[in-house]
Amino acid sequence: MALQDDLTQEVTGIFGAAWSSRDGLVVPSDTSVTLGNDAVKIAATVLYADLADSTILVDNFRPAFAAEVYKSFLHCASKIIKAEGGAITAFDGDRVMAVFIGDSKNTSAVRAALKINTARIHIIQPAINRQYNTSFVMNHVCGVDTSSLFVAKTGVRGSNDLVWVGRAANYAAKLAALDHSFPTWITGDVYEMLAKEAKFAGGGSGENMWEPRTWTAMNGLRIYRSTYKWTAI
Repeated sequence: MALQDDLTQEVTGIFGAAWSSRDGLVVPSDTSVTLGNDAVKIAATVLYADLADSTILVDNFRPAFAAEVYKSFLHCASKIIKAEGGAITAFDGDRVMAVFIGDSKNTSAVRAALKINTARIHIIQPAINRQYNTSFVMNHVCGVDTSSLFVAKTGVRGSNDLVWVGRAANYAAKLAALDHSFPTWITGDVYEMLAKEAKFAGGGSGENMWEPRTWTAMNGLRIYRSTYKWTAI
C-alpha cells in the first residue's frame, strides 16, 4: 500500500471510530492507554517548569556548559516534583511537564514550583558560580493551571506518547513562557484552591505571596504571579 493510501486510511479511521473513555483515579501511563480511540479522563493540575533564555545560553556558551545547566535544572525540578507527589509526563528540551491529582493537587503543584525557585537560587546558581567565572545567570518560569484532561495516545507503534488534551496543559505551558522576572505564574482557579501555606508567607500567617494580573492574551483571565521561594526544600 502506498504511503498516501495508508495515511488516508488511518486518518479516516481516527475521525470515524467511536471513542472509549473512562474516568481515571491515577495519572495515566504509557501502558494504560492504547493507540486506538482510547482515553482516560482525569481532574488534574499541570505544572510546566521551563528554563528561560535557553537560546541565549546555547548561542553564547560552550555546549558542555549549556548541557550542565539543562541537566542541573531538570534534575532539581524533577526530584522536587516527585517529592511533592507529581507525576512527570514529558520532557521537551529545556522544560518538564508534570501532572498532580488528588485533593491537594493545586497546593502540591504550587509548592513544587516555589521549591524549584528555591533550588535555582540557593543550589544551582551558587554551584555555577563556584565552578565557573561566568556572567551566566539562570532564570526560569513555572506555570500552573488546573482543569479536566482527556488523555490519549498519539503517534505510531514503537514511537508514541500520551497527549494531554485540556486547558490545564495548554495554559500551564503558556504561563511558563511569561516574564521570568516572576518565576511562578498560576491561574485564578489554582489560586482559589491553595492552602494558606502556599498563599501567604510565613507558613500561612504573613503577607500574600501572589500578585493578581489580567492575562489580556487569554481573554482577560485572572492570573497570579510571584517572586517568592519556599523556605526549605
